[in-house]
Amino acid sequence: MLYMYQDTSPNSMYKGRYRVILLVLILCMLAVAGRIIYLTIFNRNFLKNQGDMRAVRVVEVPASRGMILDRNGYPLAISTPVDSVWVDPSNFDLSNSNNILLAKYLDLSHLELQDRIKKNAKREFLYLKRGLDPAIGEKIKALKIPGVYIQQEYRRFYPEGEVTAHLLGFTNVDDHGQEGLELAYNSWLAGEPGKTEVLKDRYGKIVADLKLLKQASPGRHLMSSIDRRIQFLAYQALQEGADKYHATAGTAIVLDVKTGEVLADVNVPSYNPNNRPSGHREVYRNRAFTDLYEPGSVMKGISMVSALSSGKFKPNSTVDTSPGYMTVDGRRIEDEHNNGVIDMATLLALSSNVGMTKVTLALPYDRLWQTMHLFGFGQSTASNFPGESTGLLRQENPWKLIDLVHMSFGYALSATPIQVARAYAALGNDGKLVPISLLKLSQPPKGEQIISPTVAHQMLDLLESVIYMKGGTAPLAKVPGYRITGKTGTAWVLGPHGYLKNVHNGTFVGLVPAKNPQILILVVLYDIKGRLSLGGYTAGPVFAKIAEGTLHLLGTLPDDVSSDTAPPPETQAVNALAQGQEAD
Repeated sequence: MLYMYQDTSPNSMYKGRYRVILLVLILCMLAVAGRIIYLTIFNRNFLKNQGDMRAVRVVEVPASRGMILDRNGYPLAISTPVDSVWVDPSNFDLSNSNNILLAKYLDLSHLELQDRIKKNAKREFLYLKRGLDPAIGEKIKALKIPGVYIQQEYRRFYPEGEVTAHLLGFTNVDDHGQEGLELAYNSWLAGEPGKTEVLKDRYGKIVADLKLLKQASPGRHLMSSIDRRIQFLAYQALQEGADKYHATAGTAIVLDVKTGEVLADVNVPSYNPNNRPSGHREVYRNRAFTDLYEPGSVMKGISMVSALSSGKFKPNSTVDTSPGYMTVDGRRIEDEHNNGVIDMATLLALSSNVGMTKVTLALPYDRLWQTMHLFGFGQSTASNFPGESTGLLRQENPWKLIDLVHMSFGYALSATPIQVARAYAALGNDGKLVPISLLKLSQPPKGEQIISPTVAHQMLDLLESVIYMKGGTAPLAKVPGYRITGKTGTAWVLGPHGYLKNVHNGTFVGLVPAKNPQILILVVLYDIKGRLSLGGYTAGPVFAKIAEGTLHLLGTLPDDVSSDTAPPPETQAVNALAQGQEAD
């Protein structure tokens, strides 16, 4: 019998298993090596792109916003670099001991910081604070807290603060214009951000700048028409006047008569654009351009233009106002006193409602509307100011006589202060109406000849009576050394149930020097309460103060050295009011 030998020892069993395991390991090594070769040689570009997608980023490089300058090149709005702090909540360690200091630098409590992080735990990006002082940003950098990053941005700063707030407006946290010139010329001022390629680590931190893809382009500078010196003195005078005469608000405008450039535009109350109040948007309104009001008797100047340009009336024409009142469409029109037979200069000086009514009713019905329309009422001034109102100048066919009469002395229509200023500026510009400009002009605009130079000059002469004639409504508007021409207006304020009894808007608009006007100044005080509320005695003194300082700054030579240019003591004006001085 054949006997076959079979090795069943433990060593032979282990050798077999060893060979199998060795073979498996060799095959795995070959597979890994093959994969490595495939990935590093045949699929290299794909892997590189995928890696770059996770580590290489394109980030925006902020651009500086252009400056807003006054007409002499002084900066009114500038952009300063600031730091913004952001965090990746998913990589933020709430237990880090430096978090207490971080919260302090961010002006937060430690609990507030933790709460914000926890509420946004699933996000990869969260701003903690924007617009930080770079010095604070450096302190936060020094903490080296994982997941906390600093990026540079720009923040708007306004050196003149509340003095220029309503005109310039402001920008939001992203440096986009929100009000005023900042909004109107946002595309001009805004820079174009650049782009750069950076390498980030797995925590999102930039570890290297790879290359600049696009250079950031700073915004262009904007030269405004404003003279900051005149702006400041106008603001100061207006604030003092509003406080003194118990007005809730005020507006003052200074125009270059020939060019229509706004040398000053101020409003009170104002606000600090560098630290804006929250929840008080009404304080942002630039009343000169956006707010409508019934101008009152200041419109008698335009109504007189209508009469003179018709050819039916001349400066020496007279009108009989006896017995001091009259009835139109069942409504009583009256003066404070019976002024008798008066000429056109006296009509304006005394601001006679009866006289203006008789002059208006002697003209064709549509004559007054046409004149006011020619002077720009009910239309834009072309200033490009955001939110500018066109006012309300309604046209009726047929006209009610009482509506015409009310329009002739500043009711039954609504206007903005800038419209009133522009209209009167045309009188000082030989009858040419020019657009309002908030930018410095290289040459005067052509303008539109709306009335003859003769009528314009006649009106300048007539309106001097308002300041210098005995009984005139604006004795306190005088400026020593200069002849003034202008008109007052005192209008009732409309309330929810009709006109309020003891609340008025007071206006004075004046041109100086009277014979060859260079500047126009308009002052409006809103909601004046108390006995001393007439425009000539409230807005008039504010005008005088602004005019005197402006003429000095511009180097305008005096044109009147007579002794009667000194304004009478204000106490005399108050006494006159107490004795029943006629309202204007």
